[in-house]
Amino acid sequence: MRLRPRGGSVSYRWARRIAVALVGGTVLALGVALIVLPGPAFVVIPVGLAILGLEFAWARLWLRKVRQRTSEFVDRVRGRSA
Repeated sequence: MRLRPRGGSVSYRWARRIAVALVGGTVLALGVALIVLPGPAFVVIPVGLAILGLEFAWARLWLRKVRQRTSEFVDRVRGRSA
């Protein structure tokens, strides 16, 4: 079976996009589940967003917001304890 570069039913780009969506979505869903289950949810969620960010602009935007809010939170905590 040979894949045609254009007009084919499946291409490398779409296969990669689907794989990234499946893996990233699974990791992100696991991170959301870990919010109520015991585990490192606040580590797993950014990892899922980073994986999704390889292919999707909306995930890169969410990851940027998560990083910014985490940085602000850490600065506030450090400012209060110092």
